[in-house]
Amino acid sequence: MKGNKNSTGHQAGMGRGRVLLLLVFMAYLGMALYQTFKPLPEGIDVASPLRPAQEVAFLGDTTYLDKWGKRQLDHVIFDEILRLIGQANRLVVLDMFLFNDFSGAATGDFRPLSAELTRALTQRKDQMPGLEVVLITDPLNTVYGGLEPDHLKALRAAGIKIVMTDLTELRASNPAWSGFWYWCCSWLGNNNRDGWLPNPLGEGEVTLRSYLQLLNFNANHRKTLVVDSGESWVGLVTSANPHDASSAHDNVALRFQGPAAIDLLATERAVAAMSGSRIDFGTPVIEEPVEGDGSRLQILTESRIGNALRIAIDSAEPGDRIDIAVFYFSHRELLASVVAAHERGVRIRVLLDPNKDAFGIKKNGIPNRQAAADLHRAGVPVRWCATMGEQCHAKLFLKRSLSGDAALILGSANFTRRNLDNLNLETSVRLKGNAQTPAIIDAASYFARYWRNSQGRLHSLPYSIYADPSSPRYWLYRLMESTGLSTF
Repeated sequence: MKGNKNSTGHQAGMGRGRVLLLLVFMAYLGMALYQTFKPLPEGIDVASPLRPAQEVAFLGDTTYLDKWGKRQLDHVIFDEILRLIGQANRLVVLDMFLFNDFSGAATGDFRPLSAELTRALTQRKDQMPGLEVVLITDPLNTVYGGLEPDHLKALRAAGIKIVMTDLTELRASNPAWSGFWYWCCSWLGNNNRDGWLPNPLGEGEVTLRSYLQLLNFNANHRKTLVVDSGESWVGLVTSANPHDASSAHDNVALRFQGPAAIDLLATERAVAAMSGSRIDFGTPVIEEPVEGDGSRLQILTESRIGNALRIAIDSAEPGDRIDIAVFYFSHRELLASVVAAHERGVRIRVLLDPNKDAFGIKKNGIPNRQAAADLHRAGVPVRWCATMGEQCHAKLFLKRSLSGDAALILGSANFTRRNLDNLNLETSVRLKGNAQTPAIIDAASYFARYWRNSQGRLHSLPYSIYADPSSPRYWLYRLMESTGLSTF
């Protein structure tokens, strides 16, 4: 009898243990599902109305090898950003993903973009004390609260409002980890005093909590600027970061004036609000111009960027031309749209970064080489940027139709699930015009220089140089893209 009682007690204990494990698993699964599908904050994932385009300019940063094999940089984007800040009198709102001097394992003669931008903001605030300056940025710049960089201290001391994006308001980009993190660790917070682990991005030490939050793999990936300019307002949307180790990257931007700049400001108010802050400056009112060249501008954020890209590709007709230049291209639905368009006679060219360098660390080519293999097998022309330690960091889509219509979409969003499916915060801008719209002409020339290696400059390489037939790496890419277990 005693033995039977012990056996019964043991079985009951085992039963309770299984129930407890089941409850823990259900709690984990429930959190992962909720964080994957939870509602987005108000003002996120929007497409603004199409506005009359005013003073639109395409800007491109190029890095190339000259005919003597020496690397050359022809960069203009941050020069324009610094100029716009230097003439502002009423308001500057800047949203930048990477704003730091972290260099990881990279070495070289970097342009000190973070210091230049810090100096421009603090000097203009000192010159114009009534100027409201708001910096919205990603907590990666503090390694999720594990550090307090000197440039952010200087900005605060100058009276500049810093809005650290509340990433917990976003959906889970890596739900396999986030389902656990929200239960175990998110409530612990972080501090910049108790660091004991090496900063994975640069100098200094951070806490274990910094590493644990890093694994969520989500971000405010936007790169935007809104400033007043005389009686008007200027917006700028770009793929470039004020990050020293990124200063040699190829990038693109679109600068514009008028109502679209106010729409851009509204999207940044939404990020400030979801992060428990606000932009105190009142909403400017601009009457839309009656006359113009007929071109239109539209601000796109989050999944609306992917929607616009797919609509543009799926509506393309035989003979239309589509040019794509992008740092990461892995989104399966977008890839399928490109292949289908090619098969019905749309002329498509795709320029990709070879994904071989990341701040001094050698990469294995995932995801671009695997996605490029799908495109190449379908007959889509693919070339690689001829990078030399830097990254081909543009995110550019250009469509020119036989009818004469044209559309340009550019900004922060890579062509990946994380960037296009409401996981990161992203901003792009769409310009609708015709083949003679100046910004369309300049964007087409930018792409053509890369594709053709014109003027004796080496910008790109043929597909065969980085072709990767590896089946294991291909299926690893597919797994990473579908699950979020990746940094792309």
